[in-house]
Amino acid sequence: MPGHISAPAAPVQPSLHTAETVVDFGGSPYDLPATLGVLQRGFADPAVQIDAQHRGRSAASGTPGAGAWLCQHIYDDAGAHLGAVTYRFDQIDASAVEVQVTATTAEAAAAALQRAPAVLGAGDDWWEFELLLDALGDRISTELAGIRRRNPGLRLPATGALFDQLVTVTLEQKVTHDQARHSWRNLLRRFGEAPPLSEEMRSKLSQGQLRLPLRPEQLRGIPSWQWHKLWVQPPLSKTVLRLAERGSAIHRLAAVPAETTQVAELAETLTSIPGIGPWTVAEALQRSHGSADLPAVGDYHLAHFVGEALTGRRTDDAGMLRLLEPFRPHRQRVVRLLGLSGFRMSRFGPRLAPEDHRDR
Repeated sequence: MPGHISAPAAPVQPSLHTAETVVDFGGSPYDLPATLGVLQRGFADPAVQIDAQHRGRSAASGTPGAGAWLCQHIYDDAGAHLGAVTYRFDQIDASAVEVQVTATTAEAAAAALQRAPAVLGAGDDWWEFELLLDALGDRISTELAGIRRRNPGLRLPATGALFDQLVTVTLEQKVTHDQARHSWRNLLRRFGEAPPLSEEMRSKLSQGQLRLPLRPEQLRGIPSWQWHKLWVQPPLSKTVLRLAERGSAIHRLAAVPAETTQVAELAETLTSIPGIGPWTVAEALQRSHGSADLPAVGDYHLAHFVGEALTGRRTDDAGMLRLLEPFRPHRQRVVRLLGLSGFRMSRFGPRLAPEDHRDR
């Protein structure tokens, strides 16, 4: 695994522990904003923040100077809570990222530091996909290879935080982006705890308030009328509470390795939870496990986007899967590249303006 893992240092305060390392990508360019940007739910996400001056920027030669924050709870493989952590990522040159961790326990600091390369996507290997594109050699594959050459620093991150991702994506079911962002942002601001921050981290923090995602027991304690105030529809809040009831089991499932076959089996297991379907599972596992072959079926726009980007014509989910089939087991890599291609789908009709019933 790239990067040298250093041992956690002594606590900077009686209740805080710090650790740091450098994740080295071996001379290959690394694009921090493009890689971690998929984790951020809106510019005001309290749990994930890409530094504003680099947000949305990409460069074929890497993105030195870029930085990001990530707040998490850390669990062991048995689902036991180890503590809360805050990551600070600073890209120090084209192919290396400095990682600082502050945690509430020494165990959480050590576990977070060990996880850091995966969070950054250091273990995500695009070599086989690039060979596949060369071997196919058709128009679509050639265009995708060109997009990859312009974005060689993109990796698929794997945060390990399966429970957090399932909650976040559940709040996005069948609502607009604005509604989902509002619900997630205010859920954390009202009920989330402040993350652990060293003095050095506090000196760097200039983008606003960070908050930790909620633990299962915290979610279970939120009354129904508060979910209404958060603009979360009853079916969605009920699904979040089902996830909270299964929190320990989900934390154990988060330890499933990221290999394609095992992730596919994990996806099938998760869809047995009422209210959790293939779209929710795909969106969550893309971020928690860095799944390279799990495109989001059932997305309101994705099939249209993929179809129009690859063929000039919109399609449905079945058509999207047919278009992506030659690229298995790298179908999500195709989707990520298309997102960075600059292609913009044609828009028809007015934007959806959902009614706000929170004060009724």
